[in-house]
Amino acid sequence: MVGSEPELSYSLGMRLCTMFGLGALGALVSCGGPDAKVAAPVAPTATAPTVAASAAKPPPPRAESVLLAAWEGPHGGVIPFDKVKVEEFEPALLAAMDLKRREVDAIANATSAPTFANTIAALEDCGRALDRVETVYDVWTSTMNGPELKPIEKKMAPKLAAFADEIAQNEKLFARVEAVYQSPEKAKLTAEEQRLVWRRYTSLVRAGAKLDAASKKALTEKNQRLASLYTAFSQNVLADEEGYALVLDKEADLAGLPDSVKAGAAAAAETRGKKGQWAITNTRSAMEPFLTYSTREDLRQKVYTSYVNRGDNGDAHDNNAAIAEILKLRAERAKLLGYPTHAHWRLENAMAKTPERAMALMEEVWTPAVARVRQEVADMAAIKAKESPKSATKPRIEPWDYRYYAEKVRKAKYDLDENEVKAYLQLEKLREGMFWVAGELFGFTFAPVTDVPVYHPDVRVWEVLDKTTQRRVGLWYFDPYARAGKRSGAWMNAYRVQERFKGEVTTIVSNNANFVKGKAGEPVLISWSDARTLFHEFGHALHGLSSSVSYPSLAGTRVARDYVEFPSQLLEHWVSTPEVLDKFALHFKTGAPMPKALAAKIEKAATFNQGFNTVEYLSAALVDMKIHLAGSATIDADAFERDTLKAMNMPAEIVMRHRTPQFSHVFSSDGYSAGYYSYLWSDTLTADAFNAFGEGKGPYDPAVAERLRKNVFSVGDTVDPAVGYRAFRGRDVDTTALMKKRGFPTSKAPVKAK
Repeated sequence: MVGSEPELSYSLGMRLCTMFGLGALGALVSCGGPDAKVAAPVAPTATAPTVAASAAKPPPPRAESVLLAAWEGPHGGVIPFDKVKVEEFEPALLAAMDLKRREVDAIANATSAPTFANTIAALEDCGRALDRVETVYDVWTSTMNGPELKPIEKKMAPKLAAFADEIAQNEKLFARVEAVYQSPEKAKLTAEEQRLVWRRYTSLVRAGAKLDAASKKALTEKNQRLASLYTAFSQNVLADEEGYALVLDKEADLAGLPDSVKAGAAAAAETRGKKGQWAITNTRSAMEPFLTYSTREDLRQKVYTSYVNRGDNGDAHDNNAAIAEILKLRAERAKLLGYPTHAHWRLENAMAKTPERAMALMEEVWTPAVARVRQEVADMAAIKAKESPKSATKPRIEPWDYRYYAEKVRKAKYDLDENEVKAYLQLEKLREGMFWVAGELFGFTFAPVTDVPVYHPDVRVWEVLDKTTQRRVGLWYFDPYARAGKRSGAWMNAYRVQERFKGEVTTIVSNNANFVKGKAGEPVLISWSDARTLFHEFGHALHGLSSSVSYPSLAGTRVARDYVEFPSQLLEHWVSTPEVLDKFALHFKTGAPMPKALAAKIEKAATFNQGFNTVEYLSAALVDMKIHLAGSATIDADAFERDTLKAMNMPAEIVMRHRTPQFSHVFSSDGYSAGYYSYLWSDTLTADAFNAFGEGKGPYDPAVAERLRKNVFSVGDTVDPAVGYRAFRGRDVDTTALMKKRGFPTSKAPVKAK
């Protein structure tokens, strides 16, 4: 599951991939795809304890369980979401694991000499039933996570972790993979096949395949415990988000709020049984507009405090103890695997390669970002002083003030009212704009379909076609609204990845968001920042839809962590192109396009508040890296966060974007652990890459778009990302474009993409 800034939800598949050390995204796809036949049963190996050996058997799945069956129907087969029963997840997962165990053992115990076909390619074709079950399970845990599912999630997390280790530690399997990796015949394989061999071999080594028996056992125990802690962490954050809302019962409490925010708050209150009142829920999508517009400082403080204290309230949902144990286990695991720290293990196959290179980029940007914050705070304090001319004390900008006074500065400096901009940003119109951009850059067309089951009435589906050949590219699911049981933030899923090594299989992708749903029949208006996030997530979807590779393990978004955000962040640039604004930024009442003067103000203010945006994000990225470079020391997360930020001269007016007790990117899986820097790393590529269009014929230059599609969006992980980027850009990336994009002083030192 690929997620965007500001928040990310993680799937089980993500957790399993990172345990294999793949650095891949989405569901576990070492054996992905819906149409394979199941291998004949063979006895399991005894190299590691099997998952089911010591577990009480759950009820067996129905013989006709939709969770295990191959996907049938139109569009190359679709997921039967409408027939899913929560109680079948556990038995179906266990049955699918057992099927994969037999398939893997058939490969491992083969008597023929190991070859690419009978070992590496065979592994690509196994475990398809498990892939299908996990896909649906991930959808439920991230978007339909009700009370009946949470106990199953807790129970299955360590079992699935143990199963991942069981496969990774299969000695006979690794011996065959290693034999192919070391064989002189490897040189005769295609470039993609050689890349797949390298990925398979290094993944197994990084997952402990070369450890002795005692070390393997210890590794499995740590991974099982980590899986349980990740699930508990995620459920604690979700509980604090769902369990608290500021309910307002007086019109005076809504002072300053735009009508669209009021409507969303009224709808949220009604879903909580508080019809006629207003509820500000404990999520970013509700918090940010309230802090931006509410004139009530006392209420801004309440909303802010509850939000930043998620997972940190000293109650049953407090995450501090879990974080300490996660960090200890990660450090021990890294040492067991032969790495100095968890950060070194995580970055080995990333673009950055080492924590030191990632830190160098972050520190280069940190200093000018903090300097910009000082300027921003001075501007805001001046306005606050004018509002309180009789105050005896110098006005102070508190963290809950920053967005509110930043909006006032925006109006004063640029005559730009975010609320005025929002009137032109209708969610549905912007979705149409995304489709149009995809047509111009990638040659895709989108047609709504109604013959596909969905898991919730809010979800809609489109078929994606190549507009030249009318070839089916895949399906795109859209789940845009917040609801109970759905994790906050925005993300992309690949339900099925593209492949062709045993016949053409088209992809199924989804975009998920948490926009506040307004009254029926009224358009949902979103902020400029949310519009960029919408395009960002669609960039991930286009990455998956553009995939044109043979093997599923290398398809779509299954690339290095600090490269996967490059295509998505790049697509954000097209929101502000005149073509999109003229055609799709239409006033929700009049239908008139956004005035040129307003668009010019947006462009002029492009670097406004970049100090805040950069420091808020980068402080979290630096704390993430530093906390994982701290080694095996026992860590008090709150104290580490406080002391580290103090040493970094963190501005007191800002709190890191994700405080450690709610940092789901980092502590609900291995996902972005020691990898939150990836957004900045990718943005260095993004800023430089968009300049290629400027050097050409503009943002819709077909020649540049074709180079981008050919070398970045379509190749997955079949080539090293640095090589792919050079093929697109003609050279390495440097940081000057990034610094200019953010309005910071530039340095001449390039960050080489080695």
